[in-house]
Amino acid sequence: MGRHARFAVAWSIAGVASTACADVYTYVGSDNVVVLTNSRPQNQQAEVLVAERAAAVRASAGQGGPSRPRSRYDGIIDSAAQAFGLDGALLHAVIAVESGYNVQARSSRGASGLMQLMPDTARVFGTADVFDPAQNVNGGARYLRYLLDKYDNQLDIVLAAYNAGEKALLKYGRKVPPFKETLRYVEQVQSRYRSNRDARDADAPAGASDRR
Repeated sequence: MGRHARFAVAWSIAGVASTACADVYTYVGSDNVVVLTNSRPQNQQAEVLVAERAAAVRASAGQGGPSRPRSRYDGIIDSAAQAFGLDGALLHAVIAVESGYNVQARSSRGASGLMQLMPDTARVFGTADVFDPAQNVNGGARYLRYLLDKYDNQLDIVLAAYNAGEKALLKYGRKVPPFKETLRYVEQVQSRYRSNRDARDADAPAGASDRR
């Protein structure tokens, strides 16, 4: 995705039905391409994610409503969302699209970590080590908070600025730049955000207050 990490998805064809509730593994392959696979990589250090479809299978089996896939960074992400007054569902959506929850993700343009922070952005928003999950998420959350405040909570504008940069946004009159990459990015994050909110609402106990 331009300055953000590009992904290659490698799903194992055989045994998909039997592994629908299995973990999904992610690692950085050749040419800094982030690979997702439902087969444990051999001789390759990989992080474990949980496939979205696993939640769907649990739901169809009567084991609760659909839910956002969990990651080992949930505590960090949710704490950052609370600290900076963000909807956790939004922060998760950005991270999912940016890096697929891969803390070692790096783009060809130098964006790094879970929230794919560029070096200048990381420095301005207090991230000394972009590959430290807590620092990266807190820096990215602080940056999102800044953009939301500056652009009056217009989410499409905020996401466009996050992806293409504020200079590009201003060049087009504070509107979403007509870049295919940026348009696709904005749609992907918003779609994931809606899905996360719907899953959260479905999982919430009856009568629970809205946490958004």
